[in-house]
Amino acid sequence: MRSSPCATLRGDGVENLGLVSGQGGCHSRLQRAPIIHAGPELPLTVYADSSVIAALTRDLADSGQLPTSAQWQRLYGGRTNHVWRVTGGSDAGPVVVKLYKDSADNPLFPNCPEDEARVLRALEGQGMAPRLLHYTATRLGPCLIYSHLDGGPWRNDPAAAAVLLRRLHRTTALTGLRSAPDGSKAIEAQIETILARCAPSAPEIPRLPAQPVAPSGATCLLHGDPVPGNLIDCGTTLRLIDWQCPAIGDPCEDIALFLSPAMQIAYRGAPLTPAEEMTFLKSYDLPEILSRYTRLAPWYHARSYAYALWQSAQGETTAIARAQAERTAFEIALERLKKA
Repeated sequence: MRSSPCATLRGDGVENLGLVSGQGGCHSRLQRAPIIHAGPELPLTVYADSSVIAALTRDLADSGQLPTSAQWQRLYGGRTNHVWRVTGGSDAGPVVVKLYKDSADNPLFPNCPEDEARVLRALEGQGMAPRLLHYTATRLGPCLIYSHLDGGPWRNDPAAAAVLLRRLHRTTALTGLRSAPDGSKAIEAQIETILARCAPSAPEIPRLPAQPVAPSGATCLLHGDPVPGNLIDCGTTLRLIDWQCPAIGDPCEDIALFLSPAMQIAYRGAPLTPAEEMTFLKSYDLPEILSRYTRLAPWYHARSYAYALWQSAQGETTAIARAQAERTAFEIALERLKKA
């Protein structure tokens, strides 16, 4: 059915994906790529050769999991975890090594390595995400290794992004993931949680519509953070990375995050134009869901506004400009709602 792209999978879909210690043996399915462990924050060098990395390399080489010749190149752009591109380990090409920070401080985007591993396993072969190679525990924290995608962050073609998200939302969902806020009251509660962590002098949130929007009850698989930096343009395909905050719930959640002016500015330098936004909505092409998004848009923009205020309170000097963009989008969403 066009208006209901969701399904549910019983079980976690990753029965064979164990969290093993760094001292464990090799897995036969990983012979084509190295199992690589990462270290803490490193100096801004092209190749990470800190004593920590060297020590981990020696430890893992002893267990047959990491060749000592592997080269580590720091990847930048992510706002939460440590990520490297690692080469020289095998003929299979480069891999990405992701070391998770233990911070759970973000009020909007959780950071759950177990959920990312489960989702990558479940999506293997569907052309929407990189291929999971290994998930392991290290002395420095959980570590994920997946195939490197040859491409760059999404910059244009909103139609391709819409089609990818629609495909994802039609994919059989996993059980056991967090539930995304569903309905205006749940989003309002999330807004209040974010505002409680802002400075008392922070600007007030704009007045929300009086008419609430009921929960949808949807159980779609959601990426949870489908911003431009997490969409990789591989030339002929578009794929999603950084699955550390997946969820089940209303697909409007992902739609709102992608369309958010603040998120577009943060990763692409500019919000979507009205024409680009219209192209995205037309390409998503599920009228019932898009009608619901129109009704919920003021709440989503208010939430992104609050989130930008929180980022400003954390010292992000450019966050106020993003908050202003969300405030403007909020007013536009109110006008659209009146005309709908």
